[in-house]
Amino acid sequence: MTERRGAFAVRATLMHAPHFGSVEVASDALVEVAEDGSIAAVTTADAADHGQRLEAARSAGILQTMSPGCYLLPGFIDLHIHAPQWPQLGKALHLPLSDWLAKNTFPLEARYADTAFAHRVYSSLVNTLIANGTTTAVYFGTVHGEANQALAEICLERGQRAFVGKVAMDDPDQCPDYYRDASAADAIDGTARLIEHIRALGGNDTGLVKPIVTPRFIPSCSDEVLSELGRLARSTGSHIQTHCSESDWEHDFVLQRLGKSDAHALRDFGLLTRHTVLAHSNFISAQDCTAIAGAGAGVAHCPLSNFYFANSVFPLRAALEKGVRVGLGTDISGGPSASMFDSCRSAIAASRALEDGVDPMRPADERGTEDSRIDFRHAFWLATTGGAEVLDIPAGRFAPGLQFDAIALDTRAAGSNVGVWEDLDSEEDILQKIVYGATRDCITDVWIAGRRVHGSETCAPQASHKD
Repeated sequence: MTERRGAFAVRATLMHAPHFGSVEVASDALVEVAEDGSIAAVTTADAADHGQRLEAARSAGILQTMSPGCYLLPGFIDLHIHAPQWPQLGKALHLPLSDWLAKNTFPLEARYADTAFAHRVYSSLVNTLIANGTTTAVYFGTVHGEANQALAEICLERGQRAFVGKVAMDDPDQCPDYYRDASAADAIDGTARLIEHIRALGGNDTGLVKPIVTPRFIPSCSDEVLSELGRLARSTGSHIQTHCSESDWEHDFVLQRLGKSDAHALRDFGLLTRHTVLAHSNFISAQDCTAIAGAGAGVAHCPLSNFYFANSVFPLRAALEKGVRVGLGTDISGGPSASMFDSCRSAIAASRALEDGVDPMRPADERGTEDSRIDFRHAFWLATTGGAEVLDIPAGRFAPGLQFDAIALDTRAAGSNVGVWEDLDSEEDILQKIVYGATRDCITDVWIAGRRVHGSETCAPQASHKD
Protein backbone atom coordinates (compact mmCIF):
# COMPACT_ATOMS: atom_id res chain seq x y z
CA MET A 1 0.00 0.00 0.00
CA THR A 2 1.14 3.56 -0.58
CA GLU A 3 2.17 5.86 2.23
CA ARG A 4 -0.17 8.54 3.48
CA ARG A 5 0.51 11.77 1.65
CA GLY A 6 1.67 14.88 3.48
CA ALA A 7 3.72 17.96 2.87
CA PHE A 8 7.48 17.39 2.99
CA ALA A 9 10.74 18.71 1.61
CA VAL A 10 13.63 16.80 0.06
CA ARG A 11 17.22 17.99 0.11
CA ALA A 12 19.09 16.26 -2.70
CA THR A 13 21.14 16.49 -5.86
CA LEU A 14 18.49 16.49 -8.55
CA MET A 15 18.93 15.63 -12.21
CA HIS A 16 16.40 16.31 -14.95
CA ALA A 17 16.11 17.28 -18.62
CA PRO A 18 13.72 20.22 -19.05
CA HIS A 19 14.64 20.63 -22.73
CA PHE A 20 15.55 18.23 -25.53
CA GLY A 21 19.32 17.90 -25.70
CA SER A 22 20.19 19.51 -22.37
CA VAL A 23 20.21 18.37 -18.76
CA GLU A 24 20.30 20.20 -15.46
CA VAL A 25 22.04 18.93 -12.34
CA ALA A 26 21.49 20.86 -9.11
CA SER A 27 23.52 19.92 -6.06
CA ASP A 28 22.03 20.54 -2.63
CA ALA A 29 18.67 21.53 -4.08
CA LEU A 30 15.54 21.71 -1.95
CA VAL A 31 12.29 20.37 -3.40
CA GLU A 32 9.18 21.27 -1.40
CA VAL A 33 6.16 19.04 -1.95
CA ALA A 34 2.63 20.11 -1.05
CA GLU A 35 0.01 17.87 0.56
CA ASP A 36 -1.66 17.28 -2.81
CA GLY A 37 1.55 15.81 -4.22
CA SER A 38 2.48 18.80 -6.36
CA ILE A 39 5.84 20.54 -6.23
CA ALA A 40 5.47 23.79 -4.30
CA ALA A 41 9.01 25.07 -4.86
CA VAL A 42 12.43 24.08 -6.16
CA THR A 43 15.26 26.04 -4.59
CA THR A 44 18.84 25.64 -5.78
CA ALA A 45 21.86 26.08 -3.55
CA ASP A 46 22.76 29.44 -5.06
CA ALA A 47 19.31 30.96 -4.42
CA ALA A 48 19.24 33.79 -1.87
CA ASP A 49 16.55 32.10 0.21
CA HIS A 50 18.02 28.58 0.11
CA GLY A 51 19.22 28.63 3.72
CA GLN A 52 16.00 30.20 4.97
CA ARG A 53 13.80 27.61 3.24
CA LEU A 54 16.04 24.82 4.45
CA GLU A 55 15.80 25.95 8.03
CA ALA A 56 12.03 26.44 7.78
CA ALA A 57 11.58 22.86 6.55
CA ARG A 58 13.89 21.57 9.26
CA SER A 59 12.05 23.49 11.98
CA ALA A 60 8.72 22.17 10.73
CA GLY A 61 10.02 18.62 10.98
CA ILE A 62 9.41 17.87 7.31
CA LEU A 63 12.96 18.03 5.93
CA GLN A 64 14.39 14.82 4.50
CA THR A 65 17.96 14.64 3.28
CA MET A 66 19.36 12.22 0.76
CA SER A 67 22.64 10.51 1.48
CA PRO A 68 25.83 11.14 -0.54
CA GLY A 69 25.87 9.06 -3.71
CA CYS A 70 22.08 9.30 -4.07
CA TYR A 71 20.38 11.32 -6.77
CA LEU A 72 16.81 12.47 -7.35
CA LEU A 73 15.49 11.88 -10.90
CA PRO A 74 12.04 12.33 -12.44
CA GLY A 75 10.00 9.16 -12.68
CA PHE A 76 10.00 7.41 -16.04
CA ILE A 77 7.06 7.59 -18.44
CA ASP A 78 6.52 4.42 -20.48
CA LEU A 79 4.23 5.18 -23.41
CA HIS A 80 3.66 1.65 -24.71
CA ILE A 81 3.17 -1.55 -22.69
CA HIS A 82 1.22 -4.69 -23.56
CA ALA A 83 0.22 -5.62 -20.02
CA PRO A 84 -1.04 -9.15 -20.80
CA GLN A 85 2.25 -10.06 -22.48
CA TRP A 86 4.21 -9.78 -19.24
CA PRO A 87 4.50 -13.59 -18.76
CA GLN A 88 6.17 -14.00 -22.16
CA LEU A 89 8.83 -11.34 -21.63
CA GLY A 90 12.04 -12.64 -23.19
CA LYS A 91 10.39 -15.53 -25.04
CA ALA A 92 10.02 -16.41 -28.74
CA LEU A 93 11.78 -13.31 -30.06
CA HIS A 94 13.50 -15.47 -32.67
CA LEU A 95 10.14 -15.94 -34.44
CA PRO A 96 8.69 -13.81 -37.22
CA LEU A 97 6.01 -11.42 -35.96
CA SER A 98 3.14 -13.44 -37.46
CA ASP A 99 4.30 -16.62 -35.70
CA TRP A 100 5.06 -14.74 -32.47
CA LEU A 101 1.48 -13.46 -32.40
CA ALA A 102 -0.25 -16.68 -33.50
CA LYS A 103 1.74 -19.17 -31.44
CA ASN A 104 2.48 -17.17 -28.31
CA THR A 105 0.82 -13.79 -27.91
CA PHE A 106 -2.80 -14.39 -28.89
CA PRO A 107 -3.07 -17.67 -26.92
CA LEU A 108 -1.61 -15.91 -23.88
CA GLU A 109 -3.88 -12.87 -24.18
CA ALA A 110 -6.91 -15.17 -24.49
CA ARG A 111 -6.18 -16.49 -20.98
CA TYR A 112 -7.26 -13.19 -19.44
CA ALA A 113 -10.85 -14.38 -19.58
CA ASP A 114 -9.73 -15.81 -16.23
CA THR A 115 -9.80 -12.75 -13.97
CA ALA A 116 -7.82 -14.51 -11.25
CA PHE A 117 -5.03 -15.06 -13.75
CA ALA A 118 -5.22 -11.39 -14.70
CA HIS A 119 -4.88 -10.32 -11.06
CA ARG A 120 -1.81 -12.51 -10.59
CA VAL A 121 -0.04 -11.25 -13.71
CA TYR A 122 -0.98 -7.60 -13.44
CA SER A 123 0.03 -7.35 -9.78
CA SER A 124 3.46 -8.68 -10.72
CA LEU A 125 3.75 -6.34 -13.69
CA VAL A 126 2.77 -3.14 -11.90
CA ASN A 127 5.02 -3.91 -8.92
CA THR A 128 7.94 -4.61 -11.25
CA LEU A 129 7.47 -1.48 -13.30
CA ILE A 130 7.27 0.72 -10.20
CA ALA A 131 10.44 -0.91 -8.84
CA ASN A 132 12.11 -0.01 -12.16
CA GLY A 133 11.11 3.62 -11.74
CA THR A 134 8.15 3.73 -14.11
CA THR A 135 5.79 6.21 -12.51
CA THR A 136 3.48 6.59 -15.52
CA ALA A 137 2.47 3.63 -17.69
CA VAL A 138 0.33 3.46 -20.82
CA TYR A 139 -1.21 0.00 -21.05
CA PHE A 140 -2.80 -2.07 -23.78
CA GLY A 141 -5.11 -4.55 -22.03
CA THR A 142 -7.08 -7.35 -23.68
CA VAL A 143 -10.62 -7.73 -25.01
CA HIS A 144 -11.79 -8.86 -21.55
CA GLY A 145 -13.72 -6.29 -19.52
CA GLU A 146 -13.12 -7.67 -16.04
CA ALA A 147 -9.40 -8.18 -16.63
CA ASN A 148 -9.03 -4.60 -17.83
CA GLN A 149 -10.91 -3.36 -14.78
CA ALA A 150 -8.57 -5.39 -12.59
CA LEU A 151 -5.53 -3.76 -14.21
CA ALA A 152 -6.93 -0.28 -13.58
CA GLU A 153 -7.77 -1.15 -9.98
CA ILE A 154 -4.29 -2.58 -9.32
CA CYS A 155 -2.64 0.55 -10.73
CA LEU A 156 -4.80 2.73 -8.48
CA GLU A 157 -4.15 0.59 -5.41
CA ARG A 158 -0.38 0.66 -6.00
CA GLY A 159 -0.47 4.37 -6.75
CA GLN A 160 0.85 4.20 -10.32
CA ARG A 161 -0.15 6.90 -12.76
CA ALA A 162 -1.64 4.91 -15.63
CA PHE A 163 -3.67 4.89 -18.81
CA VAL A 164 -5.56 1.61 -19.28
CA GLY A 165 -7.25 0.56 -22.50
CA LYS A 166 -9.48 -2.26 -23.65
CA VAL A 167 -8.00 -3.64 -26.86
CA ALA A 168 -10.51 -3.49 -29.71
CA MET A 169 -10.03 -6.12 -32.44
CA ASP A 170 -13.07 -7.37 -34.30
CA ASP A 171 -11.97 -8.24 -37.86
CA PRO A 172 -12.48 -12.02 -38.27
CA ASP A 173 -10.07 -12.13 -41.20
CA GLN A 174 -7.18 -10.85 -39.11
CA CYS A 175 -8.03 -12.01 -35.57
CA PRO A 176 -8.34 -15.61 -34.34
CA ASP A 177 -11.83 -16.89 -33.57
CA TYR A 178 -10.82 -17.72 -29.99
CA TYR A 179 -9.54 -14.22 -29.29
CA ARG A 180 -11.37 -11.21 -30.68
CA ASP A 181 -14.42 -9.05 -30.10
CA ALA A 182 -17.53 -10.92 -31.18
CA SER A 183 -18.77 -7.87 -33.08
CA ALA A 184 -18.13 -4.21 -33.69
CA ALA A 185 -20.81 -3.40 -31.12
CA ASP A 186 -19.02 -5.51 -28.49
CA ALA A 187 -15.74 -3.70 -29.14
CA ILE A 188 -17.34 -0.28 -28.84
CA ASP A 189 -19.58 -1.07 -25.87
CA GLY A 190 -16.73 -2.73 -24.01
CA THR A 191 -14.58 0.35 -24.47
CA ALA A 192 -17.36 2.62 -23.25
CA ARG A 193 -17.90 0.47 -20.16
CA LEU A 194 -14.23 0.56 -19.24
CA ILE A 195 -14.14 4.35 -19.59
CA GLU A 196 -17.10 4.62 -17.22
CA HIS A 197 -15.63 2.10 -14.77
CA ILE A 198 -12.24 3.79 -14.49
CA ARG A 199 -13.70 7.26 -14.04
CA ALA A 200 -16.04 5.99 -11.33
CA LEU A 201 -13.37 4.15 -9.31
CA GLY A 202 -13.35 5.10 -5.67
CA GLY A 203 -10.19 6.95 -4.78
CA ASN A 204 -9.58 8.00 -8.38
CA ASP A 205 -10.97 11.49 -7.97
CA THR A 206 -7.69 13.06 -9.10
CA GLY A 207 -7.65 10.95 -12.27
CA LEU A 208 -4.44 9.14 -11.40
CA VAL A 209 -5.69 6.27 -13.59
CA LYS A 210 -7.30 7.24 -16.87
CA PRO A 211 -9.04 5.30 -19.65
CA ILE A 212 -7.57 5.23 -23.14
CA VAL A 213 -9.37 4.18 -26.33
CA THR A 214 -7.34 1.33 -27.85
CA PRO A 215 -7.91 -0.05 -31.35
CA ARG A 216 -5.11 -2.63 -31.56
CA PHE A 217 -4.18 -1.43 -35.03
CA ILE A 218 -5.98 -0.82 -38.28
CA PRO A 219 -5.54 -4.38 -39.67
CA SER A 220 -7.34 -5.94 -36.69
CA CYS A 221 -10.30 -3.56 -36.73
CA SER A 222 -13.27 -3.02 -39.03
CA ASP A 223 -13.93 0.44 -40.40
CA GLU A 224 -17.01 0.59 -38.19
CA VAL A 225 -15.00 0.03 -35.03
CA LEU A 226 -12.38 2.57 -36.02
CA SER A 227 -14.87 5.31 -36.84
CA GLU A 228 -17.06 4.64 -33.79
CA LEU A 229 -14.06 4.60 -31.47
CA GLY A 230 -13.08 7.97 -32.91
CA ARG A 231 -16.53 9.31 -32.02
CA LEU A 232 -16.37 7.75 -28.56
CA ALA A 233 -12.98 9.32 -27.86
CA ARG A 234 -14.31 12.73 -28.87
CA SER A 235 -17.49 12.48 -26.84
CA THR A 236 -15.69 11.29 -23.69
CA GLY A 237 -12.52 13.35 -24.05
CA SER A 238 -10.44 10.19 -23.78
CA HIS A 239 -6.89 9.55 -24.83
CA ILE A 240 -6.26 7.18 -27.76
CA GLN A 241 -3.51 4.67 -28.44
CA THR A 242 -2.81 2.35 -31.34
CA HIS A 243 0.02 0.98 -33.47
CA CYS A 244 1.01 3.04 -36.48
CA SER A 245 3.15 2.05 -39.49
CA GLU A 246 5.10 -0.37 -37.34
CA SER A 247 6.44 -2.84 -39.90
CA ASP A 248 6.63 -3.42 -43.64
CA TRP A 249 3.65 -5.77 -43.49
CA GLU A 250 1.40 -3.57 -41.37
CA HIS A 251 2.24 -0.36 -43.23
CA ASP A 252 1.67 -1.96 -46.64
CA PHE A 253 -1.52 -3.69 -45.50
CA VAL A 254 -3.12 -0.37 -44.61
CA LEU A 255 -2.03 1.22 -47.87
CA GLN A 256 -3.61 -1.62 -49.83
CA ARG A 257 -6.80 -1.75 -47.79
CA LEU A 258 -7.48 1.98 -47.48
CA GLY A 259 -5.31 3.60 -50.12
CA LYS A 260 -3.61 5.81 -47.52
CA SER A 261 -1.05 5.58 -44.72
CA ASP A 262 -1.86 4.72 -41.12
CA ALA A 263 -1.51 8.32 -39.97
CA HIS A 264 -3.87 9.69 -42.61
CA ALA A 265 -6.34 6.83 -42.12
CA LEU A 266 -6.39 7.36 -38.37
CA ARG A 267 -6.96 11.07 -38.94
CA ASP A 268 -9.94 10.32 -41.17
CA PHE A 269 -11.38 7.93 -38.58
CA GLY A 270 -11.15 10.66 -35.92
CA LEU A 271 -8.39 8.83 -34.07
CA LEU A 272 -5.56 11.32 -34.60
CA THR A 273 -5.91 13.98 -31.90
CA ARG A 274 -3.94 15.92 -29.33
CA HIS A 275 -4.43 12.95 -27.00
CA THR A 276 -3.28 10.21 -29.39
CA VAL A 277 -0.24 8.02 -28.75
CA LEU A 278 1.03 6.24 -31.87
CA ALA A 279 3.24 3.27 -31.12
CA HIS A 280 6.33 2.73 -33.30
CA SER A 281 5.58 4.82 -36.44
CA ASN A 282 8.77 3.61 -38.12
CA PHE A 283 7.53 4.05 -41.67
CA ILE A 284 5.91 7.47 -41.37
CA SER A 285 6.62 9.85 -44.24
CA ALA A 286 7.20 13.60 -44.16
CA GLN A 287 3.51 14.02 -45.01
CA ASP A 288 2.57 11.70 -42.15
CA CYS A 289 4.73 13.74 -39.78
CA THR A 290 2.94 16.88 -40.89
CA ALA A 291 -0.44 15.28 -40.21
CA ILE A 292 0.65 13.92 -36.82
CA ALA A 293 2.19 17.21 -35.74
CA GLY A 294 -0.81 19.14 -37.02
CA ALA A 295 -3.14 17.05 -34.89
CA GLY A 296 -0.84 17.41 -31.88
CA ALA A 297 -0.50 13.64 -31.59
CA GLY A 298 2.60 11.93 -30.23
CA VAL A 299 4.73 8.87 -30.93
CA ALA A 300 5.80 6.14 -28.53
CA HIS A 301 9.28 5.33 -29.81
CA CYS A 302 10.02 1.69 -28.94
CA PRO A 303 13.62 1.19 -30.07
CA LEU A 304 14.27 -2.16 -28.39
CA SER A 305 11.26 -3.97 -29.86
CA ASN A 306 11.83 -2.27 -33.22
CA PHE A 307 15.07 -4.22 -33.51
CA TYR A 308 13.04 -7.43 -33.38
CA PHE A 309 9.81 -6.76 -35.24
CA ALA A 310 9.72 -3.41 -37.00
CA ASN A 311 12.14 -4.00 -39.91
CA SER A 312 13.48 -0.45 -39.57
CA VAL A 313 14.65 2.33 -37.27
CA PHE A 314 12.28 5.13 -36.32
CA PRO A 315 13.44 8.46 -37.83
CA LEU A 316 13.42 10.21 -34.47
CA ARG A 317 15.20 13.44 -35.31
CA ALA A 318 13.32 13.87 -38.58
CA ALA A 319 10.01 13.48 -36.74
CA LEU A 320 11.01 15.94 -34.02
CA GLU A 321 12.11 18.47 -36.63
CA LYS A 322 8.63 18.22 -38.15
CA GLY A 323 7.10 19.06 -34.77
CA VAL A 324 6.03 15.54 -33.76
CA ARG A 325 6.01 14.97 -30.00
CA VAL A 326 7.93 11.84 -29.01
CA GLY A 327 8.53 9.79 -25.88
CA LEU A 328 9.77 6.27 -25.19
CA GLY A 329 8.07 2.91 -24.67
CA THR A 330 9.32 -0.51 -23.63
CA ASP A 331 6.71 -2.32 -25.74
CA ILE A 332 6.61 -5.21 -23.29
CA SER A 333 6.95 -7.96 -24.46
CA GLY A 334 8.11 -7.22 -28.00
CA GLY A 335 10.77 -5.35 -26.09
CA PRO A 336 12.31 -7.86 -23.66
CA SER A 337 12.94 -5.45 -20.79
CA ALA A 338 10.83 -3.69 -18.16
CA SER A 339 13.50 -1.01 -17.66
CA MET A 340 13.23 2.41 -19.23
CA PHE A 341 17.00 2.64 -18.83
CA ASP A 342 17.20 -0.08 -21.47
CA SER A 343 14.83 1.91 -23.67
CA CYS A 344 17.14 4.93 -23.33
CA ARG A 345 20.18 2.88 -24.30
CA SER A 346 18.36 1.28 -27.22
CA ALA A 347 17.20 4.69 -28.45
CA ILE A 348 20.80 5.88 -28.50
CA ALA A 349 22.00 2.73 -30.26
CA ALA A 350 19.19 2.86 -32.82
CA SER A 351 19.99 6.46 -33.66
CA ARG A 352 23.64 5.59 -34.20
CA ALA A 353 22.67 2.66 -36.41
CA LEU A 354 20.45 4.92 -38.47
CA GLU A 355 23.13 7.58 -38.86
CA ASP A 356 26.04 5.25 -39.55
CA GLY A 357 24.16 2.59 -41.51
CA VAL A 358 24.52 -1.13 -40.99
CA ASP A 359 25.59 -2.61 -44.34
CA PRO A 360 29.41 -2.73 -44.59
CA MET A 361 29.16 -3.49 -48.31
CA ARG A 362 27.87 0.03 -48.97
CA PRO A 363 30.24 3.01 -49.18
CA ALA A 364 30.33 5.02 -45.95
CA ASP A 365 28.73 8.07 -47.55
CA GLU A 366 25.79 5.97 -48.75
CA ARG A 367 25.36 3.79 -45.70
CA GLY A 368 23.37 5.88 -43.25
CA THR A 369 21.11 8.88 -42.68
CA GLU A 370 22.89 12.06 -41.70
CA ASP A 371 22.15 13.91 -38.47
CA SER A 372 20.19 11.06 -36.88
CA ARG A 373 22.13 10.39 -33.70
CA ILE A 374 21.13 11.29 -30.17
CA ASP A 375 23.05 10.99 -26.92
CA PHE A 376 22.23 10.32 -23.27
CA ARG A 377 20.79 13.81 -22.80
CA HIS A 378 18.19 13.33 -25.52
CA ALA A 379 17.31 9.81 -24.37
CA PHE A 380 16.84 10.93 -20.77
CA TRP A 381 14.53 13.72 -21.98
CA LEU A 382 12.50 11.26 -24.08
CA ALA A 383 11.98 8.97 -21.07
CA THR A 384 10.81 11.82 -18.83
CA THR A 385 9.84 15.25 -20.14
CA GLY A 386 9.15 14.02 -23.67
CA GLY A 387 6.72 11.37 -22.48
CA ALA A 388 4.96 13.87 -20.23
CA GLU A 389 4.51 16.23 -23.16
CA VAL A 390 3.03 13.47 -25.32
CA LEU A 391 0.44 12.71 -22.63
CA ASP A 392 -0.06 16.31 -21.51
CA ILE A 393 0.52 15.39 -17.88
CA PRO A 394 2.19 17.64 -15.27
CA ALA A 395 5.24 15.46 -14.67
CA GLY A 396 8.59 14.54 -16.17
CA ARG A 397 10.78 17.19 -14.52
CA PHE A 398 11.08 19.23 -11.32
CA ALA A 399 9.25 22.55 -11.39
CA PRO A 400 6.59 24.26 -9.25
CA GLY A 401 3.08 23.11 -10.11
CA LEU A 402 4.16 19.74 -11.51
CA GLN A 403 3.54 16.47 -9.73
CA PHE A 404 6.30 15.03 -7.58
CA ASP A 405 6.84 11.83 -9.56
CA ALA A 406 10.41 10.89 -8.73
CA ILE A 407 12.95 8.16 -8.13
CA ALA A 408 15.87 8.01 -5.74
CA LEU A 409 18.89 6.36 -7.29
CA ASP A 410 21.83 5.14 -5.22
CA THR A 411 25.04 4.72 -7.22
CA ARG A 412 26.54 2.81 -4.28
CA ALA A 413 23.75 0.24 -4.02
CA ALA A 414 24.64 -3.43 -3.90
CA GLY A 415 24.84 -4.68 -7.45
CA SER A 416 25.29 -1.19 -8.91
CA ASN A 417 27.13 -0.90 -12.22
CA VAL A 418 27.54 2.86 -11.78
CA GLY A 419 31.03 3.71 -10.59
CA VAL A 420 31.52 7.32 -9.53
CA TRP A 421 35.04 8.74 -9.29
CA GLU A 422 34.84 12.08 -7.54
CA ASP A 423 38.18 13.26 -8.90
CA LEU A 424 37.27 12.30 -12.47
CA ASP A 425 33.51 12.67 -12.94
CA SER A 426 31.54 15.87 -13.33
CA GLU A 427 27.89 15.94 -12.27
CA GLU A 428 26.84 15.53 -15.90
CA ASP A 429 29.28 12.61 -16.21
CA ILE A 430 27.48 10.93 -13.32
CA LEU A 431 24.12 11.32 -15.04
CA GLN A 432 25.62 9.89 -18.21
CA LYS A 433 26.89 6.90 -16.26
CA ILE A 434 23.45 6.47 -14.70
CA VAL A 435 21.71 6.45 -18.09
CA TYR A 436 24.16 3.91 -19.48
CA GLY A 437 24.71 1.75 -16.42
CA ALA A 438 21.94 1.99 -13.83
CA THR A 439 19.68 -0.98 -13.14
CA ARG A 440 16.70 -1.74 -10.94
CA ASP A 441 19.15 -2.49 -8.11
CA CYS A 442 20.06 1.21 -7.99
CA ILE A 443 16.47 2.46 -7.64
CA THR A 444 15.78 2.53 -3.93
CA ASP A 445 12.67 4.69 -3.69
CA VAL A 446 9.85 5.81 -5.98
CA TRP A 447 7.28 8.56 -5.42
CA ILE A 448 4.14 9.21 -7.47
CA ALA A 449 2.06 12.32 -6.80
CA GLY A 450 4.03 12.84 -3.60
CA ARG A 451 3.49 9.36 -2.22
CA ARG A 452 6.34 6.96 -1.70
CA VAL A 453 5.09 3.83 -3.45
CA HIS A 454 8.32 1.87 -3.37
CA GLY A 455 11.25 2.00 -1.01
CA SER A 456 13.90 -0.13 0.60
CA GLU A 457 15.01 2.51 3.13
CA THR A 458 18.55 2.18 1.70
CA CYS A 459 18.51 5.61 0.12
CA ALA A 460 15.16 6.91 1.32
CA PRO A 461 15.27 10.52 2.46
CA GLN A 462 15.53 10.35 6.21
CA ALA A 463 14.69 12.95 8.83
CA SER A 464 17.43 15.53 8.59
CA HIS A 465 19.91 16.42 11.29
CA LYS A 466 21.42 19.87 11.74
CA ASP A 467 24.53 20.40 9.68
